[in-house]
Amino acid sequence: MENESIKVLIGDNSAANGVKAAAKLRENGIIAYTRKMDGQVIYDSILKDKPDVIITALTMQETDSIALMNRIRDKLVNVPAFIIVSDIRNSFIERQVMENGASYFLSAPFDLDTLPSIVKSVCNKPITSNCTDTEIMVTDIIQKLGVPAHIKGYHYLRTAIISAINNCQLMESVTKQLYPCVAQKYATTSSRVERAIRHAIEIAWDRGNTEAITKFFGYYVDSYRGRPTNSEFIALVTDKIRLKLKMSRI
Repeated sequence: MENESIKVLIGDNSAANGVKAAAKLRENGIIAYTRKMDGQVIYDSILKDKPDVIITALTMQETDSIALMNRIRDKLVNVPAFIIVSDIRNSFIERQVMENGASYFLSAPFDLDTLPSIVKSVCNKPITSNCTDTEIMVTDIIQKLGVPAHIKGYHYLRTAIISAINNCQLMESVTKQLYPCVAQKYATTSSRVERAIRHAIEIAWDRGNTEAITKFFGYYVDSYRGRPTNSEFIALVTDKIRLKLKMSRI
């Protein structure tokens, strides 16, 4: 899948927010268009235009995001991914939104530069065998392995793998080089990055796609070897993608 095949509907046509978000996505090769922040308007556009990702507010005219997601699930077989934006920072609300089908809960205001990466991370489209977009390839692999997209460890892990692919020297010292590199991008600490990545891998190992994990890692997940360490997980995914990128250039 190429970037431009990702289609995003933004439920906000204001110049201050929606238009700027659409422009940022287009800069990154993603199709993006805005619609009025009205539940019925967005619903009709989803059915007509078949976007891959919906970015909309927690509440909107005529309805709210949970009701909208439920309507779409009742109508469509292939349901798009929903990114719900809210200026209300409340863990209960976030949990309700995620449990009702959202792929990502985004607190406003947010850094527009992070939006293309978030969109790619939640997009449900499978990649094509000849895809050479590193970010999309990494996203596809960790999603197939069962790492949930809404936890911090998912984004830290994804960034760590992409960083290691782009700079192989980072893997020489994961603790002293790779974790600090990721931590700097998210304005957090190396120890928090390490813990969040470990938690993400544990979730994938315990609740993920056993068949996909077995095929990818080459041994059964319930074998004596147990789950891989952070370093092992990142190194294996990094090596596989590097090999695929190398083969694509031959």
